[in-house]
Amino acid sequence: MLTIILNILFPPLSVYMNHGVGRTLLISVILTIIGWLPGVIHAFIVN
Repeated sequence: MLTIILNILFPPLSVYMNHGVGRTLLISVILTIIGWLPGVIHAFIVN
């Protein structure tokens, strides 16, 4: 449940909690900077 809430509110934090620092986190941060929705979609796919 917490992961779903974090996916919506702050996608990079959710990805970090599940995968740590790495390529997946970097992609999530970039997508969130480009736009909130791409970051959220990526977080749901990865998690």
